[in-house]
Amino acid sequence: MTNQPKVAAFWDKPTGSWQYVFHDPDTMKGAIVDPVWNFDPLSGATSTQDAQEILDYIRDTGIDVEWILDTHPHADHFSAGVWLKDQLGAKTGIGEHVVKVQALWKDIYNLGDDLPTDGSQWDHLFADGDSFMIGNLEVKVMFSPGHTMASVTYVVGDAAFVHDTLMMPDSGTSRADFPGGSSGALYDSIMQILALPADTRLYVGHDYAPDRDAECMATVADHLASNIHLADSPDKAAFQKRRDDRDATLPLPKLMLAALQINIRGGRAPQPERNGRSYLKLPLDYFEAR
Repeated sequence: MTNQPKVAAFWDKPTGSWQYVFHDPDTMKGAIVDPVWNFDPLSGATSTQDAQEILDYIRDTGIDVEWILDTHPHADHFSAGVWLKDQLGAKTGIGEHVVKVQALWKDIYNLGDDLPTDGSQWDHLFADGDSFMIGNLEVKVMFSPGHTMASVTYVVGDAAFVHDTLMMPDSGTSRADFPGGSSGALYDSIMQILALPADTRLYVGHDYAPDRDAECMATVADHLASNIHLADSPDKAAFQKRRDDRDATLPLPKLMLAALQINIRGGRAPQPERNGRSYLKLPLDYFEAR
């Protein structure tokens, strides 16, 4: 019997996103983390290309998927959680603070009462410190705010899915300047993650890999040794300045205003209008151009 998950990573090049399937080799029970629903912003077309690749892998490998897990409502891609739930019958879950993100963005988009902000779009909302079993694997939930108000980390044996808190060591850490973000909270979350055992595999949510092949995993020891935003072991104030200065130079993600409308609904399009089509809204002049 093993207490370590087998992890398969799936790369979505257009958004720089990593998606994961992990499972218990002894029982073949497993979970999906942060699947992508493909979206072309020029045409408005969606597709399930990435999700189908994940589904094919699951079926070919014989994994019984029990959970589809979101780490947070993403700003750079749509979630394919609902589509995969329909295919697999698995439960969906996210951190309980998603309700804060829903309320914030419901106001930004001026959405109506047809959008509940109670997290009911998911089957379960996880609190900090919760744990649950997938086969013989215990999954522990860590509240990891900073990038968003709702971010969580899933720790499974010697693996942790750290979403958009850390990047690969040569890219540093993730931004904290979205509505509800906090570089101070991000620092605290990173310190908690890096207090895990040194050989813990940390699986990141994104890698933009400008000068090398895309990578998805580095250990706690790797980050402590070479993460560029943690060089010289900055204290909280120094880290916040480093992160805030960097964030001030970054453009907003090109899919953010589209993606959040989908992802605060758990991966669903808005209700179709009278012609049977769904539409997305853009809040003009809410954000400044960068």
